[in-house]
Amino acid sequence: MTTPSRWRALTQHHLFWPVAVLVLLLLVNVPFTPDFFSVRMSGGHLYGSLVSIVLFGSPLILVAVGMTLVIATGGIDLSVGAVVAITGALACSYISHQADQNALSGVLLAMGLGLLAAVVCGLWNGFLVARMGIQPIIATLIIMVAGRGVAQLISGGQIITVNSDPYKLIGGGYWLTLPFSIFVVAVVVAVTVALTRRTALGLLVESVGGNAEASRLVGIRSRRIKIMVYVFCALCAGVAGLMISSNTSAADGNNAGLWIELDAILAVVIGGTSLLGGRFSVGGTVVGALVIQTLTTTIYTIGVPTQTNLVFKAAVVIVVCLLQSPKFRTRLFGARLGRKGSATPAVAPADTAPAADAAPKMEVS
Repeated sequence: MTTPSRWRALTQHHLFWPVAVLVLLLLVNVPFTPDFFSVRMSGGHLYGSLVSIVLFGSPLILVAVGMTLVIATGGIDLSVGAVVAITGALACSYISHQADQNALSGVLLAMGLGLLAAVVCGLWNGFLVARMGIQPIIATLIIMVAGRGVAQLISGGQIITVNSDPYKLIGGGYWLTLPFSIFVVAVVVAVTVALTRRTALGLLVESVGGNAEASRLVGIRSRRIKIMVYVFCALCAGVAGLMISSNTSAADGNNAGLWIELDAILAVVIGGTSLLGGRFSVGGTVVGALVIQTLTTTIYTIGVPTQTNLVFKAAVVIVVCLLQSPKFRTRLFGARLGRKGSATPAVAPADTAPAADAAPKMEVS
């Protein structure tokens, strides 16, 4: 294979452009923060900008991984932000009422209650979409709106603060010199990849996303698949809610996970998963989430005014999505190649001329 052919094959890989943009965003930070890529050890813990990006991007990665499977079935889940708020509020509310907030049994029970609430939200979304036939954007909009109110009711409209070392470990603690949340994300991503790429589950999800009715007719229980992915997405959002509230040792029912659903959808799209359903890429989603988090870090590093950071963020996302579009790349680079080769007249090969002349002509009156 020649070098141009290898380069063409490399650029056509679905992860090439997201990874290229991620590397570019990381390099943009160097002039503003010369030690951006340095990682140092302090107190037995690793610190640095790269570690911080993965640490603060962990909740988004979790939510985006769950969103990937939902989108792969042709759906969407707008309720993950509210599920994040509900899970964090419920866990922190339970811990705050304990006589000993450092008791491991109480912390585990609080986490279990929060995750159980997340599963209930996922079952509700899956029931409305799969059983009742409601459009996913409408079905999940219910909890997106009402869930914030539920979180406020749980927290009493106040920010609940806790002082629990075991609970702090989930989102703000360290283990083996690295943030503990990185290990949680690694386990979730590894299990997801193993289940969807080493078993038939991934193929079933893709078939339901391609054509749910045809999948049902050939014996695939598409309704159960849909309910399952919505439960999994809500469970991922619940773990992210525990991380966010643990990292701040507080639960804010109004602001926790606010707009994380939009970042998760962007991460999935940047990773190469089609919003129409069908084929998906968990690895691409992880890269897309890192792109979103790195972009957020870059915005603050280069000093973009806070009132324009969302516009800057949207512009970068648009560029990434355009670069991923084969049609856009063909028009952009094809037009350039056409202008370069316009000086050489196109000559039809001699051996194809007789075949063209021999072809019958069709006239339409």
